[in-house]
This record gives sequence, structure tokens and C-alpha cells, in this order.
Amino acid sequence: MIDDLTANCEVHKFVDDTTLSELITPSRSPYNMTDYLSSLLIWTVDNNMQVNTSKTKEVILGRIDSMSIPSLSTPAGPMQPTSYLAFLHLDASLSWTTHINTIVSKASKRLYFLKQIKRAGVPPLQLLHFYKTVIRPVLEYTSPVWHYSITRAQSQHWESS
Repeated sequence: MIDDLTANCEVHKFVDDTTLSELITPSRSPYNMTDYLSSLLIWTVDNNMQVNTSKTKEVILGRIDSMSIPSLSTPAGPMQPTSYLAFLHLDASLSWTTHINTIVSKASKRLYFLKQIKRAGVPPLQLLHFYKTVIRPVLEYTSPVWHYSITRAQSQHWESS
């Protein structure tokens, strides 16, 4: 339903989520996200859709003075700013610490369940299948994006799970 969605900027679509992004550099002064959001809102009206404003957030990543950037808003009200990018568990400082902690926590809970089903006598082949389908994907979630740039401590924390 959103194949024709465009907003004159980078548009990242995943199932029912859409992310608009803009690279802001000192040499490129105009901030265009307000215009991009307007074109998205026009598209939603033209296609009988709505933006879920309770889930819509504005994230500014990196070392930019957010005071110099105008706030975004929709007809339902101003957009809530956040310093956390949920789909990669990335915070405004561009650190992978939150992401590593999140996936290690998730994997640890699933490893506990693996231990419980092992104690219940589940055969090793089924335990391996459980690990490969339920635990390993959590640990490897978006790893091509982040694994090359994590610190040694983050890597050790990740591998210890």
C-alpha cells in the first residue's frame, strides 16, 4: 500500500513503519524536514491513510544544535522529540551501548528458557533448532550495521550472553 510513498528525501519503509531522514551538515544550511513531513502528510490524505501521531517521533542524531532546528508538527499537534532510535536501539550519541544491552537482555531471557527445556529432557537436536531460530536471530539482529563499530567491552558483553 505504500509502494508509491515519496517525500522528496530518504524514505525507509519496513512493514507498517516509515522513516524519513535528512543529512544535515554545516555546509548545507537549509533544514527541509518540515517540507518532507508536509509532503508525507499530503500523501497520507491522498491515500486515505493517517499518521499515527502517538508513535511518530523526531530523532536528531549526532552533534547538532537541536535548538537551531524548528520543531516538527502534524495537524494533531507537535511531534515528540526523542534521543533514541528504536529500530536500532541507537541513541543520540551514536553509541551502540543501548543496542548491545537490549539484545543481550533479550537473548539472556531466551537462554534461560533454553535451559529450562533442556532440563525437561528435550532432545539435543531440538535444543539446537530452538537456539538457531529463537536466540541467535536476536543476537545477530542488524549485526552487519553495528558489529564493525562496537568497542571491545561491548563485544565481550555481547559474546558473553
